This record gives sequence, structure tokens and C-alpha cells, in this order.
Amino acid sequence: MLPLPAPSALRRCADRWAVSPRAMDLVAALSAFGLMVLDVPGLARADNSLTGVTATLVLAAGAATLVLRRRAPWVPFAVALVLMGWLHELTMIQFALYSLGRFRGRRTAVLATLLYVAAAYAYFQTPGWPARHGEALSDFLSLVVPIGVLAAGVGIAAYRHDLVRALEAERREAAARQAVQEERISVGRDVHDLVGRELTVLAVRAEVLAARAGRDAGGEAYRKDFEELADTARRAHRTLNETLVRRADECAAPGLDGLAALAEESGRIGSPVHLEVAEEAKALSPLRQTAVHRVVRECLTNAAKHAPGLPVTVTITVEGPELRVEVRNPLAPAPPDRAPVSTGTGLVSMAERVTSMGGTLTARREHGAYVVRATLPAGLGQSHRAARPRGAAAPSGAVGGAP
Repeated sequence: MLPLPAPSALRRCADRWAVSPRAMDLVAALSAFGLMVLDVPGLARADNSLTGVTATLVLAAGAATLVLRRRAPWVPFAVALVLMGWLHELTMIQFALYSLGRFRGRRTAVLATLLYVAAAYAYFQTPGWPARHGEALSDFLSLVVPIGVLAAGVGIAAYRHDLVRALEAERREAAARQAVQEERISVGRDVHDLVGRELTVLAVRAEVLAARAGRDAGGEAYRKDFEELADTARRAHRTLNETLVRRADECAAPGLDGLAALAEESGRIGSPVHLEVAEEAKALSPLRQTAVHRVVRECLTNAAKHAPGLPVTVTITVEGPELRVEVRNPLAPAPPDRAPVSTGTGLVSMAERVTSMGGTLTARREHGAYVVRATLPAGLGQSHRAARPRGAAAPSGAVGGAP
């Protein structure tokens, strides 16, 4: 016996299908059929050789063509014209004109509306067409034209709304890509500054050792090796200079020492910060400290925007081989008086920086608070991790007026 899918899986599948284009097309077809089926008693009494059952089947077949309204909207339009001439049914034409305006745009909708009015006028001039649709041409057009224009106009408005939403989605995606690119450039610059300095020190040390080896007895055999090591370090530094964009400001990137200044600044603008930094974290490499500084800075900026005046807790710990950063602030009871100015790419930049270093970042609401967690490889040796029990943090105190 095959296992039945779990109710939660069925619910997720139903939710996905409910908002799918196919579901919307089916709803449109059923809505059109539901409106047209109200005319079945009159159609059965009219002189059109249809009974109640056959009239229902004909209307159902016509409404079913609306499932093609995205791929082939001219099909339901043609069927609507046939139903209008044969059964004098005007409901289907409204759905057809709306679909043409919605999925083909203004020009197609205007052309279809003109064709509809021309076909309706031709039907009006046909002998035997029912007089109840208007004894005079003006009466007839006052009924036919508004129906077509209104349906097509609503469809065109929906089409333009879809275009605006698509453009906004593309703009957000472009902004996210730009944020990722800028973050990668920033990481590259940090690598240039930090690694380049180490390569310079390595080259200088190798040259010093080569000079000493030349002066010492028996050291001449190692002099060539030291000189080659210095040349290798210089070539590596030159490669960095050619590959990465140089920083305009040659100052060292901020690290954990700059967190206190960030916390004090946040406290001055009304968001007190409680900062806890484990002692082991101070032994992190400069590149990891820069990543932590950027994550904390972005989190404090977001907290000041979306939850002004509420306390923020920043905890930085080293647990085994992992460095953990957690920034937590309560959710604001009400939105800020003024909507915060934001591009929506801050989390993207943080995630890109953390991911580029082999870590992970999550940001979500938890029990009335907004929590950002970043986990990175600590890159510390056993001697650093053994200095303090696992998971212990050395608090640096409440900074910025924490409660």
C-alpha cells in the first residue's frame, strides 16, 4: 500500500497551486460559466434549437476556452464572438477582452475592442437578430460599446500593473546583485590590505635573513633560498596589487576594537547596546574581525531604523572551531513615525561577506525579537580555544546605556 502524503505537504501543494496561473485561469473560466449559466432558461425558450442541457454544455465549452487566455487569448475572443452572434451572450466577450488587455497590452486590446464593436454592428444589421438588444442603433451601441471598453480598459490597467511589479522585482534583484558585487569588492580590498601587509613583512624578513646568512660562516648555502623566498613574496604582493582594486584609504580595516565605538554611537542616537565579546575572539585574524565588525555595524543600523529607542544585545563567542555572532533587539510595538530609508540590500551584503568566508547567516523573528546570527570558522589553534571553557564569553560590559 502506497503511503499517503502528509496533510502539511498537501496543504503546501494546495497553497502553491492556488496562486498559480493555471488556478487563476480556471477560476476565470468557472466565473464566466457561472454567470452565463444564469441565462440557460432563457436560451432554452429561445428559437435556437437548444435545450437546457445542450445550452449548458455549449456555454461550458465556451467558458473552458478561457484556460487558454494567457497562451492564446484570441481563441476565447473568437468563441465569444460566436456566442454573441448565435446565443446573444455578452458575458463571455467581457472576459475575453479583459484577457487580451491583461496579457497582450494596450494595442491588442484596442484592436480587439474595435473588432468586437464592428462584429456587434454587423450582427445588429443582420435580419432576424433580436430587437430586444436595441431598436435603434444608438440604443444598441450604448449597451455594446461600454461593455467592451470597460473590460478592455480594466485588462490594460492590470497589464500595466504587472509591468510595474516586474520592473520593481528587476530593480530589487539588480540592487541585490550590486550589493553582492560591492561586498565582494570590499572583501577583496580587505584581503589586499591585510594579506598584502603580511607579504611585505615576509619579504623584508626574508631579505634580512638572506643578508645575515651572507655574513655568517656556513650560511651562504641558505642565502639563495632566502632571496628566492623574498622574491616570491614580492611577486605575490605585486599580483595582489594588479588583481584587486587599491583602497583610497590605506588605513587598516576596523576590527573588534571598533565595536565599542559603534555601540557608543548607537547609544547616542537612542538605541543602547549591551556588548559581550569573548576573550578568545580577540585572537581572530584581522580579516575575520573585519567581517564581524561589518555584520555588527549593519545590524545596529537596521535596529536604529526599524526599532529606534529599543536596546540591542551583541554577543560574540567562540565555540570550538566556530565563531558565533548574535545581535538581538526587541520588535518595535508600532512602526516608526517615518518610514526608514532602506534599499533592502543590507542583509544581502552581510550574507555575502559571511558566506565568502565559509560561514552562514540567518535573520528572523523569534519570540518578539529580531535576531541575526552569523557563524564563521574561527581559525584559532587549540591553544587559543583551551584558554577558556567552551562557549564562555568574557563580557566587555554594557556600552551605550544598556539597561
